[in-house]
Amino acid sequence: MGEEDLHQLIRGCIKQDRKCQKMLYKAFYGFSMSICLRYAGNRDDAAEVMNQGFFKVFTHIESYDMGRPFKAWLGKIMMNVSIDFYRANLKMAYTEDLDKAEHISDGDIADKNLHYNDLLAMVQKLPQAYRTVFNLFAIDGYSHDEIASMLNINAGTSKSNLHKARQKLKQMIFKAESSANNANYNSNSGYTPIVAITGSDMRGVFFNKGIRE
Repeated sequence: MGEEDLHQLIRGCIKQDRKCQKMLYKAFYGFSMSICLRYAGNRDDAAEVMNQGFFKVFTHIESYDMGRPFKAWLGKIMMNVSIDFYRANLKMAYTEDLDKAEHISDGDIADKNLHYNDLLAMVQKLPQAYRTVFNLFAIDGYSHDEIASMLNINAGTSKSNLHKARQKLKQMIFKAESSANNANYNSNSGYTPIVAITGSDMRGVFFNKGIRE
């Protein structure tokens, strides 16, 4: 969609034109759902969050500055609504001693060959508290102090939940690797394992989609 076409749709949405709202929704459905899926535990929750996000978009669209990227503005709304959903369903997981959490390294697990869709499926299996902190820190780039302020927790809890999220992801990666090895595919089958790490190589970064160590 061209810039002028987008601005025309936005102007229609400001006038509460239902056709323009529907077209904008369809145009950015995939982008918005991809954000909500990272924070939600399943597709139904993600769809609910996304629809709440679009409701906010349409009720506040007159505040959008057309001189700025629309996707950045939309993405911020979707992330904030996802966090609001988290707060409304807050069931904070048990965390370890916060004094220990202060010394946790953020780079405890890694796999340079894990596809993004596989990682997304694993992230969705994390407990909500771990999943939210992992998304905010590793993918959206917020600091632990910023996350603490956003979620009404302290920085130590944020670090602890990130550490636990990485540990759980590590277990899922090893399980996926084990399943791939046990499948006993030969080199001519065209099969490529989603995981290619060894027990002695557990430090590094997730490369896909700018996931931060």
